[in-house]
Amino acid sequence: MFPVLFSLCLVGITHVALADEDCPRPPEVPLATVNVNKEAYRPGEDIIYQCNPGYVPQSSSRRYVCPSSGKWPTIIFRCLPRKCTYPGPLNNGEIDIIDLNYLSVINFSCNTGFVLQGPESSQCQADGSWSASLPECQPVICPPPPVSEFGALSYRKIESGDTFIFQDRIKFSCLLPMALFGSETATCQADGSWTALPECKSVECPPPEPIEHGFINYALRGSFHYQDVVVYGCNIPYTMDEAAESRCEKTGTWSNIPTCKAPCNIPVKRATVLYNGQKIHVQEVKSMRHAETIWFFCKSKTESCSYKTPTQCIDGQLSIPDCLDEPNWFTNIFKKDPANMTPCSN
Repeated sequence: MFPVLFSLCLVGITHVALADEDCPRPPEVPLATVNVNKEAYRPGEDIIYQCNPGYVPQSSSRRYVCPSSGKWPTIIFRCLPRKCTYPGPLNNGEIDIIDLNYLSVINFSCNTGFVLQGPESSQCQADGSWSASLPECQPVICPPPPVSEFGALSYRKIESGDTFIFQDRIKFSCLLPMALFGSETATCQADGSWTALPECKSVECPPPEPIEHGFINYALRGSFHYQDVVVYGCNIPYTMDEAAESRCEKTGTWSNIPTCKAPCNIPVKRATVLYNGQKIHVQEVKSMRHAETIWFFCKSKTESCSYKTPTQCIDGQLSIPDCLDEPNWFTNIFKKDPANMTPCSN
């Protein structure tokens, strides 16, 4: 009897030892849930992990099966935040971004001189889209400058377009005889105002000064204002090598006062010269006008040749070259005129 009883106990103990064990509640995975969540799972039952909204699997190992040992295999499933695409660029502005993950917030701002039109921020949503669309940065608009339609000061727009926006420029002018004082341009600023505007003022010049050996052509008038013009002239044989016109400036002075330059007499009685492209006797040149040039012929001291030396009439003064050997009646007979000698090579 005892051997039979012992055998039955041994079989029972063996059956218990070989029975399958249940698996406990599976390990929790951050930001994820399982499809069936209970206290125990029979061997062969499976579970599937899925990420919470706004998160995506790091790997494809989502399904796990309870083994007969009752111990879940190592769970490697992980979830990462979903990323939204970069929403920019924001023209004339900036996007303040820490990251592009789910629930992250980005902020929009505009550069100086531009105004934000649209949302100031946007949040990355669970489906990978943004909660708000990208705004626009519109340029600041300046009102028309405070210039009277019937005043002396007027302006024109330099850039194209009908409105005045940030950094647009305008150019001013005054109705004559008013003169413009200040910058002739103004710029639309970031705060919607203009840089300093100029003003128009009346300017009067004194009567133009007379000049020696000359005259002034102008209509008789009691006063001279900004941009009025007078024209100077010189009496014959004096000449003027400056601007003949003089203009009344905004400073209340004339732009220039020219002078009349005297002609030159040639202090040489006998010589052949080159004047106005012709070789002639110096006696034929009665006088030279200011700034004219005459060429004298000089004999080389070392060779049997001659060379030309120029000299210019400067307000009645004419310098004779030191190399000139003015001929007399004796040298005219026995010496060859340098003007007829072979030109020196150098």
